[in-house]
Amino acid sequence: MTHCILIGAPVDEGQRRPGCLMGPAAYRTAGLAGTLSALGHTVEDRGDVTPAPLGDETCDNAAVHHLPETIAWTRALSAATQDALPHGMPIIMGGDHSLALGTVAGVAAHAANAGRPQFVIWLDAHSDFHTVGTTTSGNLHGTPMAYANGREGFAPFPPFPNPIPGENICMFGIRSVDPAEHAAMQETDITVNDMRVLDEQGIVAPLREFLDRVRAANGLLHVSLDVDFLDPTIAPAVGTTVPGGATFREAHLVMELLHESALVTSLDLVELNPFLDERGRTAKLMVDLVGSLMGRKVFDRPTRSYG
Repeated sequence: MTHCILIGAPVDEGQRRPGCLMGPAAYRTAGLAGTLSALGHTVEDRGDVTPAPLGDETCDNAAVHHLPETIAWTRALSAATQDALPHGMPIIMGGDHSLALGTVAGVAAHAANAGRPQFVIWLDAHSDFHTVGTTTSGNLHGTPMAYANGREGFAPFPPFPNPIPGENICMFGIRSVDPAEHAAMQETDITVNDMRVLDEQGIVAPLREFLDRVRAANGLLHVSLDVDFLDPTIAPAVGTTVPGGATFREAHLVMELLHESALVTSLDLVELNPFLDERGRTAKLMVDLVGSLMGRKVFDRPTRSYG
């Protein structure tokens, strides 16, 4: 049994298509708490986070928008995540993916205090490896992984606590990477399991290889699940659809393998835009995926041996 701590993050400033701020309410309406309770977990809903007071931060990149607001969210969500982790498993209901600037900072700070390495699996169509200086769209939801990896170019933001080494990051299912991001990632040891890797090798082997690394290091694992990890034919409620994403069964298999690993300590649910949904279809699917992550299965199977 896990104590699940729901944290709403109605963040809408990291991109330009309004609607993600309704995400936390959609997850609640779609029955996230009830799904977790039915699986035997305890649930605590801490409500929605309020951003920290706005500053007057600026940067040289004229394309960047909502910089002070994003920094305020980063500070608030880092604090909220750190506060929750000693008491259970935080599930951050977003909100666009810029919220991970704060949540990943929070989990990394917690891991440093615990003396354990932090790992991240990034389930996303995009690598989100821009900096404040390299983004051409100005959308800061495209920057969290570069921030977490300790890249330069984030001077307006609080220094990232205990940057996460590339070998502790796995990008899984990506299929849209800008040239600047690609060049920057070539300089890292980040594991990139893009859709070609998954098409060639399948889901299981690449994911288990990364999970075995987490286990061997006695690491903490943060999962950041973007709606656009999924193919838009099954999950239309996202502002940045990219064809060729994970199918229904592939996505559930990823969640089932993560559950069986018993390694996940925190979770982001991001980029759900209920305004673009079809009768709550995407919200319900995301809740069902959390159910698989937290133990729902059709048949019981023997637990895999890791000896």
